[in-house]
Order: sequence, then structure tokens, then C-alpha cells
Amino acid sequence: MQLTVLQYIDQIFPQFEASLKEKLKEIAVLKKFEAGEVLMETGQYFRSTMLIVEGKVKLYREGDDGGEFFMYFLEPGNACALSLICATKQETSQVKAKSVEETVALTIPIGMMDLLMREYKTWYYFVLETYRTRFEELLLVLDSITFKALDERLLFYLKNQYKKSGDRELQITHQEIANDLNSSREVISRLLKKLEQRGEVLLHRNTIEWLN
Repeated sequence: MQLTVLQYIDQIFPQFEASLKEKLKEIAVLKKFEAGEVLMETGQYFRSTMLIVEGKVKLYREGDDGGEFFMYFLEPGNACALSLICATKQETSQVKAKSVEETVALTIPIGMMDLLMREYKTWYYFVLETYRTRFEELLLVLDSITFKALDERLLFYLKNQYKKSGDRELQITHQEIANDLNSSREVISRLLKKLEQRGEVLLHRNTIEWLN
């Protein structure tokens, strides 16, 4: 059973001050997205900022050749830092966001952003923490691309996925990993097979089990 706006806020954002929770109860709208549904397209203007309260969203950067480069995930308690910036400045999105699984988000009209930043200290701190967290994640991705070979990047990617999921089994296809790492399915499959031979993972159909 889906919770109300206030129930989600109390559960997912307990750090928000009481007056902010009441304000969000007035202005926020719950929106549900099916698995694989696009939440945000490159070049799209923002009408609202979204706070994720259920599910998982994957953010991509799209290349001129149509390729996609994985940036980071949004999970319950997260908001996209880029959407906060673009919404405030009335700029278009430079990323694409797609739900990995059934997702529920609180949508907040962009016209309320200045008021929330000005009137509610916990919202101000939330926005700053969102910027900081995403910047650190992007630095890790940049380090991985710049300083690591593809096999090291794959291992880094898998460790990060397992850490976020909290599960020993990761449900993902070789093609999805290849898309995220801007590689080919054949190369990723070959590197995964090497990891399996080294006893790092166990490969199943559309599932990779972490052994370490």
C-alpha cells in the first residue's frame, strides 16, 4: 500500500524540520514510475524537482553518437543535484534518468525552490549535502575512467553495485554493464569470465553472484 506524502517524508526524510514537512505536504505530489520508464530526458526543461522515496533511478550522460555513460544511482532519500541546479536556473537537463525498478518520487514545483532554500534551513542543508555527495561520486567515476584499465573499472563498478544493493547477487545483464561502462557486451562477458575463473564472482543467467 502506497504511503501518503507526509508518511514518506517522516520515513525517508526525518531530518527535515516540522514546518518544512508541513510545507512539502502542501506542495509535493506523489508520482509513480514503472521499471524502465524515463523520468528525465536530455534537453528537457524541468517543471519539478523529484525526491526519490521508493525504488532506484539510474542517471546517464548521452553522447553525440547515441551512446550512454552511467553516472550514478538515485535511491530513497536522494535527489538529483543537477535537477536542483537546472530547476532553479530554468536550464535544460544535461542527463537522462531512467527507473531501474518501480519507483515513487515526490515532485516539487520548481517555483518553490527559492522559497524552500530561503525559509527552511534543513532544506538548504539537504541541497548542499546532495551537491557534495554527487560531486564525490562523480570524482570516483572520473578517477576510474582516467586511471584504471577496463578490468579494474569493471571490478570497481561491481563492488559499487553490490555495496549499494546490500545483496550478494546482482541482477543485471552483461549488455547493461557494457552500456554503463561504454564498452561492448563481448568484452564485458570475457572480463566477467576471467573474474569467475579467479573466484571473484559466479555467473548465472542475468545474475552475478559476489563471492568475496
